[in-house]
Amino acid sequence: MSLEFLIEVYRLAAESLSFVGAIVIIYGGIRAAVRTFQKEVLRKPFKYHDIRLGFTAKIVFGLDFLIASDILLTLIAPTQEELLILGATVIIRTILGYFLTKEAQEFVFD
Repeated sequence: MSLEFLIEVYRLAAESLSFVGAIVIIYGGIRAAVRTFQKEVLRKPFKYHDIRLGFTAKIVFGLDFLIASDILLTLIAPTQEELLILGATVIIRTILGYFLTKEAQEFVFD
């Protein structure tokens, strides 16, 4: 197995994970928007609490895929600058995920 082939596999896997993460977040946003429209215009019995909880869960799940993608991309050519950027990105996304999860748990226990 050549190094170029392995790099391409990592790159393809990273792009795939990034794509899946983006799709999950976009799906969550569209679903939340549709449910909000249904609640406001069609007077469906949705609660904002449930809409927001579902959207938050999709964001956190999508962030997990994006973090995995960043890690794989850094494995390809780990320069010191890329490692620092990865570290900062993972920290920011992890903190964001933590607070979104904490907020979602508050919704569940309200």
